[in-house]
Amino acid sequence: MATGARAQVPGVEAVDARSVQGEALSLTPHLGVLEDPQARLTLDEVLQAASAGRFQAGHPPAEGIGFGITPSAYWFRLVLRNPGDEPLQRMLEVGYARLSQVSLHRPLPGGGAESVHTGATAPFESRPYAHRFFVFPLQLPARSEQTYFLRVQSTTAFIVPARLWEPAAFHAQERNDYMAQAWYFGMATAMVLFNLLLFVQLRDRIYIHYVAFALCMAFALAAQNGLVKEFLRLQSPLWSDLASTFGYSFAIAAGLQFMRHMLDTPRILARGDRGLWALVLFFLLSPFIFLFTGQTFIQTAAIVYLGAVVIGVAVGLQAALRRQRSAYFFLGAFLLLALGAMTNALRAIGLVPTNMLTANAMQAGSALEMVLLAFALADRFNEMRREKLSMQKKLLETQTTLIDNLQQSEQALEQRVETRTHELQVLNQKLAALSMTDGLTGIANRRHFDQTLATEWQRAQRNGQPLTLAMIDVDWFKAYNDHLGHLAGDECLRHIARVLAASVRRPGDLVARYGGEEFAFLAPATDSAGVVEIARKIQQALHSLALAHPDSPSRRVTVSIGVAALVPEPDEGPDVLLRRADAALYRAKSDGRDRIVLE
Repeated sequence: MATGARAQVPGVEAVDARSVQGEALSLTPHLGVLEDPQARLTLDEVLQAASAGRFQAGHPPAEGIGFGITPSAYWFRLVLRNPGDEPLQRMLEVGYARLSQVSLHRPLPGGGAESVHTGATAPFESRPYAHRFFVFPLQLPARSEQTYFLRVQSTTAFIVPARLWEPAAFHAQERNDYMAQAWYFGMATAMVLFNLLLFVQLRDRIYIHYVAFALCMAFALAAQNGLVKEFLRLQSPLWSDLASTFGYSFAIAAGLQFMRHMLDTPRILARGDRGLWALVLFFLLSPFIFLFTGQTFIQTAAIVYLGAVVIGVAVGLQAALRRQRSAYFFLGAFLLLALGAMTNALRAIGLVPTNMLTANAMQAGSALEMVLLAFALADRFNEMRREKLSMQKKLLETQTTLIDNLQQSEQALEQRVETRTHELQVLNQKLAALSMTDGLTGIANRRHFDQTLATEWQRAQRNGQPLTLAMIDVDWFKAYNDHLGHLAGDECLRHIARVLAASVRRPGDLVARYGGEEFAFLAPATDSAGVVEIARKIQQALHSLALAHPDSPSRRVTVSIGVAALVPEPDEGPDVLLRRADAALYRAKSDGRDRIVLE
């Protein structure tokens, strides 16, 4: 194995690790590559392949090696040397978070190897260095040469951007990288919260589509860049593959819905809008299709993604040609995102190289697109506000003109106006009376009762006089309704209301329907004894009326009455009297009904 480890790959020289200082070194031109189509080669077989010169070199000095979508595993051979007198530490970074399996092997001189196994489908704790990408700390003894074999396999896009770092430079870059990520996701969070607030206030669905788009896009980018794995520590290998797929698919579906509402495609593209609905459905279902088809669906989905980009641009152009103001914002935002999405898709299938620009194109395009769409929504809000102000101005002008006309014809119309005013006053009085009257029984309603109680409470408080309240509840009324029907129940309530109105006749007293089968009468400047006497008259009148009640123990309609009286104190409110009367009513019903209880 030692021989295989030291065998040279034509065109690939050992990397002097001392030369790696402030800037990272792209290892792409320094890697030997061996394809493993069946993904079954062992390290011993790979060492034999290295000895036989089967590793290929000659990759262009880009920042990453890409093989598109492939079921093959690939082995990469890297030789590092330290000719100095001091040991060195370096950091090997594989900067693509979606690689399913990543293993680093260092053959030992006496046989065997040191191996580290990790990857997107492995637990996050398997990583030798906690990072969103795959980072391997390397120790290089003085005057030594070390050979490493990196095995990579992926069920998604196969991209290997390998770089070598000096530790201090790596940590500085790491801080800057996480700050940039925090800036992006902080901006996305602010956009989401702001537009969610607008949705709550305006109830316009376009804002919730924007929120869904921004959330899904941010989640997809977090998954693609390894942040979901790092911070949520998802253990399922399947979820590691599907997280970004779900995010991107749902983001595109929400983005299409946003476009439909912003550009009003149901109106300007009646037939084409059905196609947009079909695309929305496709993107909602595509993650589940991928779940069952795996890699065979990726390239098809990528083509549909690119098709959706073209359709989005075409719809935006057509709306812009119709001089829709919002289309200009949308088109600019969509083109930025489309450029990033196309770059990301072409990078995933291996048609463009992986470098700093292509690796971050999607995130940069997404950030700019979110900002432009937020401007578009703000402009839309301002446009709606301008239209509202314009309508108000026109309305004001119309009102002014009408007033002028009325003033000019005032003498001729004065009598008619006075007549109509009188009619309106009469009508308002009738309406006021109706608003204070219970429609079923014809006595005062709850609103009238509440107003009168508040007024009489203040008067009694001011004069130091007692105020008495009786609460009346029809016994077993639900059973009456269930047995005889609602029409009979309504007629029963009307009978009771007539008895109450006939029994409480003093000026200032009030009889009201409190709610359902509950009534009340209020007696200002009256003590409890006087009200109890009135309550007995009501009871006797109902007994004399003898309304049949098949489900009552007495076989007739009866009532329970709770009476409460007090002189209002300055720090009390009418609810004190209500509670006491209600408590008395509760006792009357608890003690067997058809009785009067004084609190």
